[in-house]
Amino acid sequence: MRYEAETESAQAAEDGRPGVGRRRLLVGAGAAGLLSAAAGGHPAYAATGPGEFGGDRQLLVPEVLLLPDGPVRGRAALVEGGTFREIGPAQQLIARHQGLHPLCLDGHVVMPGFVDAHHHLTQSFGKAQSFGQPSEIFKTVWEPLERALDEESAYLSAKLAALEALRGGFTTVADAGTRAPVDVEVIARGTEEAGIRCVLSKIVSDGKGGPAHLGRWDRHPLVHPSLAIAVPEDAKDTVLRRTADLCAEAGAVFQVHVNEHLASVERSLKSVGRRPVEHLHHIGALGPHTLGAHATLLTPTEMQQLADSGTAISYNPVASAWKGNAVAQATQLAALGVRFGTGTDGTRGDGFRLVDAAETAQRLTYGLAAGDSSCGAGRRWLDHATRLGADAVGLGRVTGAIAVGKAADYLVVDLRVPELTPSYDLRWELVRLAGRDQITAVVVGGRLRLWQGWPPDWDGRALVERAAQAGPRVVRRAGIRRVDPR
Repeated sequence: MRYEAETESAQAAEDGRPGVGRRRLLVGAGAAGLLSAAAGGHPAYAATGPGEFGGDRQLLVPEVLLLPDGPVRGRAALVEGGTFREIGPAQQLIARHQGLHPLCLDGHVVMPGFVDAHHHLTQSFGKAQSFGQPSEIFKTVWEPLERALDEESAYLSAKLAALEALRGGFTTVADAGTRAPVDVEVIARGTEEAGIRCVLSKIVSDGKGGPAHLGRWDRHPLVHPSLAIAVPEDAKDTVLRRTADLCAEAGAVFQVHVNEHLASVERSLKSVGRRPVEHLHHIGALGPHTLGAHATLLTPTEMQQLADSGTAISYNPVASAWKGNAVAQATQLAALGVRFGTGTDGTRGDGFRLVDAAETAQRLTYGLAAGDSSCGAGRRWLDHATRLGADAVGLGRVTGAIAVGKAADYLVVDLRVPELTPSYDLRWELVRLAGRDQITAVVVGGRLRLWQGWPPDWDGRALVERAAQAGPRVVRRAGIRRVDPR
């Protein structure tokens, strides 16, 4: 099927320009009709099952293709060797690749997968332990939980978190490091088996093991090594600077939590006389290779230091709602040119709910007071959750967009739902109205990882059962101390 354009914006989309516009259901047209017209009746595979995504080469012909400049119709994408090789008018690509059976994705949008710029993969057994707790729950919940993990439970936690992320439309997660007494190889194994791209950190607060970790996954297709220090106060200044330098030299990302809670800001002021971001700037640890998590309590000076140094941050709105002191001023950061992605902080692995939270948090905390009815509009939040998120985690050249040369990390999302009917501005609608139940397929590196919510080539439900048994045992062993939220 396809939808007839009834407004100027819809006509623009039909002409290949951004914007999808209002739609009316028609019969016998759409991507399938385009295929027939272009190929003289050339047989097309409809996306009726996971087997249609097999092989090293696929020619995707969706109803809508979400490109960096916006959604367009009449376009196709050639995937070869896990990478987008060609993007252009569907008729031309079909004619140029007569040996390929085009994959008709009628009634669907192909869009970039979401990038989770801040995750803790070994905390998935304790998410419900964080509800109603004071802000600095890492001391009372996360540290005890992670230290109670062994290799098997850490592996299960990471793979469970990766599966949840895939189900929520994330194709990349940036893990900020674990305190579990295990080799991070078990985390890499869990994410690799699940099939998600992972920026994998090793915490090096003692200054040891950084170079070995950065060289360990050289040229790995899915694992991208990173170094982390949980908070600046955990390491000596020389270690902070050296860790940042190592990452800069290796083209990797240095991850560090900054200015998340009032208590952490005050500890920094008392110990070194400067706020966390100010201190990292003072010792030379900021830069394009640095990714600061949260950054909810920034002074104007610190914002300018981030902008001037090219440092990226992870804006984590759900974490702010669940247990934070504040909401990062993302719209102000965007105006200053500060690079940022959006992150879950391990709260819930749902990309559509994350972009909705990102926009809503800005509206409630800053937009309403300023009379800002747009708050960046839908495009801003989709961009920071995809291509700009990939840039923030150091993978801007690898993933984050439907573009030639980028990894084929994408979602196939059903548009034929009441929530998106009628449609006037698809980017706004994806932010505010779409849900993960509309995700038909998740593809990472050109390989199908999820079909209708579950892996096609391994038993996701069996993993859930194993995690359901292991998780409570870990929590009991951790001896977590909670404040009664009632």
